Amino acid sequence: MGTEMSGLTHLWHRFETWLAEHAPEDQASLRLGASKDDVKHLEDGLGFPLHQDMVELLRLHNGVKMRRASTEPGAFLLGYSLLDVDGIQEAHRDLVSMVEDARNEGEEELVEGRIADSRWVPLAQNVSGDLLFMDHRYQFAGEIGEMSFGDPEYRMLWPRLDLMLADLCIALENQTPVTAIPRAPSLHEGRMLEWHVHLA
Repeated sequence: MGTEMSGLTHLWHRFETWLAEHAPEDQASLRLGASKDDVKHLEDGLGFPLHQDMVELLRLHNGVKMRRASTEPGAFLLGYSLLDVDGIQEAHRDLVSMVEDARNEGEEELVEGRIADSRWVPLAQNVSGDLLFMDHRYQFAGEIGEMSFGDPEYRMLWPRLDLMLADLCIALENQTPVTAIPRAPSLHEGRMLEWHVHLA
């Protein structure tokens, strides 16, 4: 019998089941899935079609309820909160603006494809404005990257979203650090998931 990797939806349900059992307020923060019209409106705003993995995730959940404080649940994705279609569009506009400003100042080589790119589609955002994004550049399509405003260059974390979810599920189920990024899971007051920097 084959050991073919589970699909993205199966992995998401595995991740969400853990949240429901151990971090119920995080699971309750998830919004209903985006409609086909929502996704089409987003693609029209971006100017290009979304990677199928991004569409699948949005159809499962259109982000989380807006957090008003860092003590509220919803930042269960490595300390990031899933964005809804409007949040994705807004964060993408910010990236495009950064690229355009860099071009106008003759500094595109320092910015484009390094700390911002018009083909990066934000997936989740933290309280500092840093982003997890899915790369939509042809040669990097589907990769998951992390962009921090304090770093001179983005980091590629996973080559695909399903591999990211698989790693997160393993980390949660075994209470071990994530291998691709030095963060370890912990529960806050038995209601929400936090990720702390893990130094080996």
